[in-house]
Amino acid sequence: MLKKIFILFLVAVIVIQFFPPEKNDSNDQKFAISTVYTVNDPIKHMLDVACNDCHSNKTNYPWYAEIQPVSWWLSDHIKHGKDDLNFSEFTNLPLAIQYHKFEEIVEKVEKKQMPLESYTKFGLHPDANLTSAQREELIDWAKAQMTYMKATYPADSLVRKRRRKS
Repeated sequence: MLKKIFILFLVAVIVIQFFPPEKNDSNDQKFAISTVYTVNDPIKHMLDVACNDCHSNKTNYPWYAEIQPVSWWLSDHIKHGKDDLNFSEFTNLPLAIQYHKFEEIVEKVEKKQMPLESYTKFGLHPDANLTSAQREELIDWAKAQMTYMKATYPADSLVRKRRRKS
């Protein structure tokens, strides 16, 4: 009986390998953050190694992303990351949302909520383990972009409108 269960399990593992999720590799940068905001080389490097795999239209997949069900989990993780913040679609958002996203970057990097611990655990993505100095640089950059927005756009365009209750 145990042998039959093992064989059934093995067949299931083999069969699911034929159903990979769609890859996040369009690399569409039409509305990328760098089209409007200053992204110097050190910031670009930090975004590339610590953020963009989950928060852009181009993911650099590790070898284990080819194995189901791991690839399904990664695909779902990337989808949720892009839904929350997508640097490749950033300037397509309303100004108030862009401003709020910069606020969230500051908050999440300060609280060490990003990059996720699961992204850097077990030596995975070692470049994504940001130092305190890198975190400060990223925070200062986001704050500088907020200052730029305040100086460039009308103040009321940077405030999210509250919905009226019916």
